[in-house]
Amino acid sequence: MDFEACRRAFVTRDPRFDGRIFAGVKTTGIYCRPICPARTPKAENMTFFPTAAAAQEAGFRPCLRCRPESSPDLGAWRGTSNTVTRALSLIEAGALDGGDVDGLASRLGVGERQLRRLFKQHLGASPVAVAQTRRVLLAKQLIHETRLPMAEVALAAGFGSVRRFNETFQQLFGRSPGALRRSQGAEQSAAASGITVRLPYRAPYDWDAIIGFLSARAIPGVETVGPRRYARTLQVDGACGVVVVTPGEGDFLVAEIRFPKVQALPAVIARIRRVFDLAADPGLIGAHLSQDPTLAPMIAARPGLRAPGAWDGFELAVRAILGQQITVAAARNLAARLVAAYGALMDDPAAAALGLTCVFPAPERLVGEDIAALGMPRARGAALEALARTVAADRSIFTPRADLESAIAALSALPGVGEWTAQYIALRELREPDAFPHADIALLRALTEPDGRRPTPQELLARSQAWRPWRAYAAQHLWAADAAVQPQTTRTKTDAKRAA
Repeated sequence: MDFEACRRAFVTRDPRFDGRIFAGVKTTGIYCRPICPARTPKAENMTFFPTAAAAQEAGFRPCLRCRPESSPDLGAWRGTSNTVTRALSLIEAGALDGGDVDGLASRLGVGERQLRRLFKQHLGASPVAVAQTRRVLLAKQLIHETRLPMAEVALAAGFGSVRRFNETFQQLFGRSPGALRRSQGAEQSAAASGITVRLPYRAPYDWDAIIGFLSARAIPGVETVGPRRYARTLQVDGACGVVVVTPGEGDFLVAEIRFPKVQALPAVIARIRRVFDLAADPGLIGAHLSQDPTLAPMIAARPGLRAPGAWDGFELAVRAILGQQITVAAARNLAARLVAAYGALMDDPAAAALGLTCVFPAPERLVGEDIAALGMPRARGAALEALARTVAADRSIFTPRADLESAIAALSALPGVGEWTAQYIALRELREPDAFPHADIALLRALTEPDGRRPTPQELLARSQAWRPWRAYAAQHLWAADAAVQPQTTRTKTDAKRAA
């Protein structure tokens, strides 16, 4: 890291570097964001880190004024090391809460020493330090932004015990967790009223595009979507709850979360961040893709476009299979019938007030059922039942693999899942930034030449090599460009593969 460049970012309080660098102050033992309102320390007292985890592992504690937990959690290193990308996705999902680094490395197809080396190279911290920092910063955010009792904060952030939680905060901040909470309002359990947290992102952010995408695919009873609000039911580890996401008055989304188990909170927040693609760095991605003269005007027109993620791998796979060879609207109607027949009912007046009545069925619920009776080809119904049986036996199917190729191979082996669907699942559920369904008719149509000639799938695949490692975002821009010029009534049935 260039010391003078980093220092200039802090002297000028440049918001472009927020989330990219952190400064440790040797005289105070505190680390800060570039936008910290405190007076900039002397140069000889500053040291810079690429991540909060690196600063914390070096012995610095988070600043109470600029609150590093509220900075954008950028994936600026993505594309440099896909192994680190996949490892962080697994850590965010709790891979190190009950496991170790060796097990995490095995899931990624690398050795433990290699994984530690990659983390040190790209993040400046070990995998364990990253997991611990995420835990501390989530707890600190919950202390500042919610009225959760401290015992529930400890559980929600993933601490094994309240005692360990108290010891960690005493060691880091020299005070108890309760002393960090400035307001004196009455504490209230999350199970009773839910919690509200801010989830920052790197601007710009195209809220209209992502809400339009989710609205077109919203399943009645499971999801309700309005111009300024997205709400849905969700199941995590057997517990059912509700999330409501709205745009904030700044560079953040506001998430209202109601779950009976506070332990589910990290997983729920991770899913919200995944669905709304909050870790993306649009400037970095756009700069790379804009080198293509065809993509450049698309990116200039939609600089904040994101690649929407999925709430659940099984749900996404079912939606994709339901949508084969039919329109988006028809696939949504089929999904609504599936939920009405097999989904679990919600017993929550607050959810009912939002129009949310049921939860998408778990794979075990579909095993042995005659799904084709809902009004689809018998082969498709059989594929869905076989998929449910397979996923019920192995819940790890929809987790990151060692590389994109092995992920596509594993997904393609699932019943009813071909190459296109596998790429689509990798893009939305596994969050592979380089996933690219090159045979998609809308992608081909978006690149039609002025003389009317369309590229072949193989030609598109060859052209996309220059877009790596951000082909998923190139696909999103091409889909958006195609949707802007193609009336819904003229789209072919082949386009309906994207009905998920």
